[in-house]
Amino acid sequence: MRPYLLMLAGAMAFAVMGVFAHAADGHCGWQWVALARSGLALVIATSLASLQRTQLVLRRPGTLWIRIIAGSLGVLCNCYALSHLPVSDALTLTNMFPVWIAVLSWPLLGRFPERDVWLSVGCSICGVMVMQQSFPTAFGPGMLAAMTGSVTSAVALMGLHRLKNLPASAVVVHFSAVSTAIVAIGLIADAARSGHGLLADAPGTLTAAGLLLGVGVSATTGQLLLTRAFASGAPARVSVVGLSQVVFAMVLEMCLWGRRPGLWSLSGMLLVTLPTAWLMLRRAPEESESASSDV
Repeated sequence: MRPYLLMLAGAMAFAVMGVFAHAADGHCGWQWVALARSGLALVIATSLASLQRTQLVLRRPGTLWIRIIAGSLGVLCNCYALSHLPVSDALTLTNMFPVWIAVLSWPLLGRFPERDVWLSVGCSICGVMVMQQSFPTAFGPGMLAAMTGSVTSAVALMGLHRLKNLPASAVVVHFSAVSTAIVAIGLIADAARSGHGLLADAPGTLTAAGLLLGVGVSATTGQLLLTRAFASGAPARVSVVGLSQVVFAMVLEMCLWGRRPGLWSLSGMLLVTLPTAWLMLRRAPEESESASSDV
């Protein structure tokens, strides 16, 4: 039960992070939310690694860099989506990654997806189309960013289980350092492109600073718990538990803002999450055997 309890706690932490990130949108630019998410995670994870005397990793293994770069792009996409969509909708779309893991196993692992995989992909895409009916505009950049984030998360998580022999804090420190650098470069490039200056959308109030602090702390907590959960449990079954963050986000939105998902939004969520959960549970025995053979 330990990996699933870790993932359940991590899902709650990521749902809280999504609420903080969504609330911060009215106080600063989404790039600053991404910078806080990565930068504070770097500070906290480095402090934990120092206290635990954990040996950090730099250049090897190569799988680590694939996970880091893909995960960093996912941070940018997810923070953008959380600032432009309701939290539960954004988390539903970003949690499509198990479907993309199955699809990417063809070009990356040489395993052609079975018919049930393509049915799950089609059902999930229909779910996205249904969800967008609840928004006043057509398919927009927020939904595109969320779906792109789910693809990059799939690439990152495909490599995460192979890093199970590395300490969780070492993986999070490396990820946070590279992610912070990528987000900072993107922030500078966007400021140069717009001509508004680097500090144009910077947080300028205590409320904004508190929200960004909440983003960093909850994201770091969730990242540490997720890393440990995927390292010690079967990835498919652990991922199923991770879908609970959508439920947590819906509850938090109802408690904080009184938002109740409409019929279109709720139907789309079910079309995305149910086939995803079914696909992961169906493939769980195969994943468990693969995990055992890696040890």
